[in-house]
Amino acid sequence: MSEFQVDLFVIGGGSGGVRAARIAARHGAKVMLAEEYRMGGTCVIRGCVPKKLFVYASRFAHDLEDMAGFGWSVSDARFDWPTLIANKDKEIARLEGIYRSNAQSAGVEIVNSRAVVDGPNAVRVLATGERITARTILIATGAQPALGPEIPGCDLAITSNEAFHLETLPRRVLVQGGGYIAVEFACMFRALGCEVALVQRSETILRGFDDEVRAHLTTEMERSGIRMLCGRTLTSITRVEGGKSVLLSDGMEIEVDEVMLAIGRVPNTRDLGLEIAGVEMDAIGAVKVDGQSRTSVPSIYAVGDVTNRVNLTPIAIREGHAFADTVFGGKPWSVDHSIVATAVFSEPEVGSVGLTEEAARKQGRALDIYTSAFRPLKATLSGRQTRTFMKLIVDQETDKVLGVHVVGPDSGEMIQLAAVALGLGATKADFDRTVAVHPTAAEELVTMREKTR
Repeated sequence: MSEFQVDLFVIGGGSGGVRAARIAARHGAKVMLAEEYRMGGTCVIRGCVPKKLFVYASRFAHDLEDMAGFGWSVSDARFDWPTLIANKDKEIARLEGIYRSNAQSAGVEIVNSRAVVDGPNAVRVLATGERITARTILIATGAQPALGPEIPGCDLAITSNEAFHLETLPRRVLVQGGGYIAVEFACMFRALGCEVALVQRSETILRGFDDEVRAHLTTEMERSGIRMLCGRTLTSITRVEGGKSVLLSDGMEIEVDEVMLAIGRVPNTRDLGLEIAGVEMDAIGAVKVDGQSRTSVPSIYAVGDVTNRVNLTPIAIREGHAFADTVFGGKPWSVDHSIVATAVFSEPEVGSVGLTEEAARKQGRALDIYTSAFRPLKATLSGRQTRTFMKLIVDQETDKVLGVHVVGPDSGEMIQLAAVALGLGATKADFDRTVAVHPTAAEELVTMREKTR
């Protein structure tokens, strides 16, 4: 008889945890998984999926506006926020059910409770007090919205968690932050007709993206009517008649209906018992792991946002899969974090893969830069004042394409396929000899011949 009750105990029922649990179970491991909230984690319940549904809803506003230039007329078009919320909730409930049933059908036992680490090989289920011994423990608890420095009235603000459940659509919104979440919600609220101000501590949005991409998107957001208040922070929030008054660090006062904090996310490791077990963490509470997702305690592993490596759902899924194959399947492999495509579902959309120009130059590379900015074909009849921007970063010595960056409609779809090319080591010559698909925006990626610099 085994000295442990289970082979694997997973804490966290999000994308990474569920994938790891399912694969380990299929390899013959006895697996138990504890989730204190809802199966599916941040991405499914209050992240990527509901966010994208909100983005779709907001883009219909642009479609209605564009239709006139193509001969269509629509009268009495109205948007109903409660309908969107209700339909979103139905879809999330459906997806949660799928996550749960898929895990259970693989043989995973699900525990609906918070669980904490109770030693190198034990977990305590708080709902019952039961102590479960496990040969291996996987931490997959993800991250939560950061609230930043405590300021007067900070309890009056919401985060992305609450934004998905607002009873009414606010008429005036202030969003603090400059990352994915802040930019996406600012664009979404604006398209739905809200007055939007985006307050960002830095001078530019989307830290870590290519500088030209950041500048182009900033221009587009300003053109849409979003007030871009960079180089500022919130100092206080006060409830006033009809809304909330926000005081900024430069003395500016703004009255809004809702204040949304989107200044980043922090790993969910508080009160998880990791310190007691001897698991090392960094200054923000992220679990330190090696290339195989093993922590400083040999029996404890961690995957996904809780490790603060590359905080994207597909990465968490791959890390969970690699962990399960390596530890329980006898098929060791690790995740390559070097070439990871990403998309920002702003308006317009951003797609990015590979190195930015700034990062490539820091490596001491000699570069050829190709850029193109043009009016999308759809906008020629719709009359919309918007421009698409594309950029290729090429190594002069090897001709390899080091980075692809796109701002414009369907950038997320384009960048997924560009990532395949970069992963295969495609050169600029490979791009050049690819026949263009016409008329598309994507053809610009294979027809840029003149170097910008």
